[in-house]
Amino acid sequence: MSALQEFRQHKDAFFKQHPQSPLSAAQKAIFTGLNYFPENDALRLTLELEPYAQPEAIQMQTSRGDLRDFLKVGQIRFPVNGQEVTLQVYESEDNPGEYFVPFADATAPHETYGAGRYLEPERVGPTKLLVDFNLAYNPYCVYGDRWSCPIPPAENRLNVRIEAGEKNFAAH
Repeated sequence: MSALQEFRQHKDAFFKQHPQSPLSAAQKAIFTGLNYFPENDALRLTLELEPYAQPEAIQMQTSRGDLRDFLKVGQIRFPVNGQEVTLQVYESEDNPGEYFVPFADATAPHETYGAGRYLEPERVGPTKLLVDFNLAYNPYCVYGDRWSCPIPPAENRLNVRIEAGEKNFAAH
């Protein structure tokens, strides 16, 4: 079993059994696992973070209509199917030093959540990030309206397909 398969197995167990699962009791009763794209090594990337000299304070709209504060700290560039794309990298004011990349791609809304998915790149050097799209996940608002989730800004909406990570949630 790969590390990703093991991670997904643990995540499914958390969703099914844990008291802090985003699923309701009714959803847990019929839950058989999240839907995923197959592991895609081509979308596990070590990328240069291009930091901005002056991070920009922004507000992201959420699924409930409120606003959340973030700092736009830099960007990453990478190729997907021969096309170079750029994503903005953010930090939450609640979690400085932890990067957040909300994005939507051309798999939405038919294969992935229409509002977008999330990534939390890992710092692997002074200016390098491990960006593993196999770990792209749905925000909790997918599972119920009691959650309020940041909606990826227009600048992080891609015209390419990111065929990695979580797919649409099926209530089974």
